[in-house]
Amino acid sequence: MAVLRDFFIGLSQIKPVNDATKKMGLRFGAQHVVGGTKTDDTVEKIRQLNQKGLSITVDNLGEFIEDRAQAEIEKNLILDMIDAIHKNHLDAHFSVKLTQLGLNLGDDFILQNMREIMEAAKKADNMFVNIDMENYASKEKTFFVLDELLKDYDNVGTVLQAYLFDSMEDAEKYKDNRTRLVKGAYKEDPSIAYQSKNDIDNNYFELIKYHLTHGKGFTSIATHDHNIINRVIDFVEANDISHDSFEFQMLYGFRNDYQLALVEEGYNMTVYVPYGNDWYAYFMRRLAERPQNLNLLVKSVTTNKKFKVGAAAAAAVGAGIAVTKLFKK
Repeated sequence: MAVLRDFFIGLSQIKPVNDATKKMGLRFGAQHVVGGTKTDDTVEKIRQLNQKGLSITVDNLGEFIEDRAQAEIEKNLILDMIDAIHKNHLDAHFSVKLTQLGLNLGDDFILQNMREIMEAAKKADNMFVNIDMENYASKEKTFFVLDELLKDYDNVGTVLQAYLFDSMEDAEKYKDNRTRLVKGAYKEDPSIAYQSKNDIDNNYFELIKYHLTHGKGFTSIATHDHNIINRVIDFVEANDISHDSFEFQMLYGFRNDYQLALVEEGYNMTVYVPYGNDWYAYFMRRLAERPQNLNLLVKSVTTNKKFKVGAAAAAAVGAGIAVTKLFKK
């Protein structure tokens, strides 16, 4: 399965395919894991999820933008969504990717864009803004931006990735801040990251225990792994940890019944809802993380004859189906 994971991560990085899919609307089963392509349809999806007792964190899809004008466009889309969430009285906050907003275009530029977002969020009832952690190459700059923002805002936090060796040091530094804990979704070098599932799972649970029991920071536990979730439930109940101090998080479109079951059991559940036209890389990484969901792609492509795709996209999807069939044998 490691080969399959690497294959789909590779597909997520093919720019011609990504560009082609932006013109299609949601395809290949992506509609099952992406909330919408525009603000209005995503707002309606958030409303439906709120009615089921689910909180939401929203992500405007896109990353690694190297053009200032495009970064400004993405910032304005985020500002529009923050305004829409506030005006519609939705239970939602925002997750942002700094490489989408100009992380690599200069410190002044990214800080200016983020301060505009933070000011908008502050006016929207002090909405929380989560800074997503991307690949390891972006980590140091991401923490720089976070540290600068924390000087002026109390409604901002970030993500720690359990597959990185140094994440416990970061957990100690940010123990008083709201933090999302994840296993990690990028392919990183063995010199900086755990490679085996057992090692990642063990470090993940240690991070969860530490953040739940040290400092004042709210803990977001982002996983679909029922084994980890059951261990967390046993731990918080045994240690009399308030349910108000943490939440579980899952991706939109994954383990929907389990999400609702946890809500019924009295646990806070937040659903990560991505939206926008730049959905292809996100969708490929979700397939890489959860190969059992490859049937979404296979079913959509093999049964839907009403749309056409570009040559690059068709080749990528065809390769995906071929690999899927190979691993099912």
